[in-house]
Amino acid sequence: MSRIGKRPIEIPSKVAVTINGQNVAVKGPKGELSRSLPAEVLVEQEGEKIVVTRRNESRPARQRHGLSRTLVANMVEGVSQGFQRRLEIIGVGYRAQVQGRNLVLTVGYSHPVQIEPPDGVQFAVETNTNVIVSGIDKELVGNTAARIRAVRPPEPYKGKGIRYAGEVVRRKAGKAGKK
Repeated sequence: MSRIGKRPIEIPSKVAVTINGQNVAVKGPKGELSRSLPAEVLVEQEGEKIVVTRRNESRPARQRHGLSRTLVANMVEGVSQGFQRRLEIIGVGYRAQVQGRNLVLTVGYSHPVQIEPPDGVQFAVETNTNVIVSGIDKELVGNTAARIRAVRPPEPYKGKGIRYAGEVVRRKAGKAGKK
């Protein structure tokens, strides 16, 4: 049995969950999310908890059990607290700013790079070099942060680029280190 899959999901007091067959809709103070789960799992609400079980012991059912539970738990956490991903910009002259809803990055190219957020995602910038990507959908927040990081990933020689907060970039010695 999946260790993650068999754990029940606590529903906070301000969150309402609607289960209609394989469709799960979660509504909370920050917004509303819905998702269709695979047919191999069964989702039930028992009081103030959601329990995800698998219908049989087939390999696809075992594979999707923990995943489905985590997806529902992320939806509940997203509408109650939200998610955020922090990025750091390192490099001389590298900076970010928010214009309207868009994020404008100046990261060493001949032009500033504009990134438009998808619906449900907001950008915030602290001290020109720290970007905060926030929203209620964990998958969307993570994908948007990855798109921003891909504009200028950290390079191993000087460490310049955009990295996640707390990310460790392994440095290389370069030409002088060949001796």
